[in-house]
Amino acid sequence: MIVTITGASSGIGRAAALAFAARGDTVVLAGRSRTSLDRVAAECRDRGGEAVVAPTDVADRQQVEVLVDLTVARCGRIDVLLHCAAVMAYGEFTKIPPEVFERVLRVDIDGTVHAARAALQRFEEQGEGHLILVGSVVGKMAPPFMSAYVMSKWAVHGLARALQAEVRATPGVHVSLVAPGSIDTPVYQNAGNYIGRVGQPPPPVGDVDKVTAAILSLTDHPRRELSVGWANPVMILGFRYLPAAYDALVVPLMKRLGLSRTTTPPTEGNVFEPR
Repeated sequence: MIVTITGASSGIGRAAALAFAARGDTVVLAGRSRTSLDRVAAECRDRGGEAVVAPTDVADRQQVEVLVDLTVARCGRIDVLLHCAAVMAYGEFTKIPPEVFERVLRVDIDGTVHAARAALQRFEEQGEGHLILVGSVVGKMAPPFMSAYVMSKWAVHGLARALQAEVRATPGVHVSLVAPGSIDTPVYQNAGNYIGRVGQPPPPVGDVDKVTAAILSLTDHPRRELSVGWANPVMILGFRYLPAAYDALVVPLMKRLGLSRTTTPPTEGNVFEPR
């Protein structure tokens, strides 16, 4: 199987790349940092898979198109495009610099659009293929101090749902959404930060391997959506059906559980450049 993975340098993307490689699949690794991608590629080869490194900024449509073309040129086809790339910024909405907020949307929303379009155009030509988008539980609820990221994940969930209806005309093409809860990855520590305390995954914290297992399951048995995290339904129900209670509780809980005690000056994090 030929699997192209965006956001492959760390977190869910890296874990998925290693899992696919362990199965003997060929992985095409996309991300902004060539150094990090080379390191992940070496890990993939050690596990028995083939790995191609393709530095890519998903916010740039042409770079994403080149990524898909490179996959086909090097590997003959593309079976799965797993889109994991995302950045995040903490802070009250009015305190996050506009350029940082807008960059999060360009990476997380426009990047998803670019990846989906390039993949689906190729899948239509092939008559088959599988687009897997990594969403989040925050695509169905709205915690504070992460407004750009929340907005982007709601958009990703909406796009996935619209595309699932459209691809029904091509039975060999699938669109799936993976919606993890709180997962221990570097996205929290690497985020832009305008709230003064370094972010952390709020409990209950899941293991990245569970997300990877869900992704592998989807490639073998395509489904519309997989939620990863036992607490996800509880949080979503509270948000939808007890909005007053949710709003009263979520700010103090976020300050206590979603932010570490480690202080930080204002920082762009990895929003514009990889860290």
